[in-house]
Amino acid sequence: MRKNKVDLTRHQLREVAFQVIFSMLYSEDLEVNEAIENVLEHYDEQSSQEVPQYLEVVVTGVKEHQEELDKIIEKHLKRWTVSRIAKTDLVILRLALFEMLYISDIPAKVSLNEALEIAKTFSDDESRRFVNGVLSSAMNEMDSSN
Repeated sequence: MRKNKVDLTRHQLREVAFQVIFSMLYSEDLEVNEAIENVLEHYDEQSSQEVPQYLEVVVTGVKEHQEELDKIIEKHLKRWTVSRIAKTDLVILRLALFEMLYISDIPAKVSLNEALEIAKTFSDDESRRFVNGVLSSAMNEMDSSN
């Protein structure tokens, strides 16, 4: 376990979370902390740093709630299935939806905007539009049910 705090912005932490969750798609036996350590090594030179709580919460949460998140995603797809979504887009959607549903101090609009920024970095314009459409639809449904 890391000892000193990693000074990453919330946006950078989201990018790390995206990379960790993505890597876990291909290494299902990889433990959450090990996956986080692997990605954090690319963000700092010191190998003994504490894992930010946000990262553990989000990565573990996405993993534990994956089935529920995928059902919400599926509900907001038009003539599409979760299995057909590009893996990068799927991870971005899961991450943003987890934040919207389970992290109360982050407004849903912020989660949506951050998802679009991550899509800009790790995907393309078409994916950004797709992610925006799915998340906007999910967010509107959440707003109308509150």
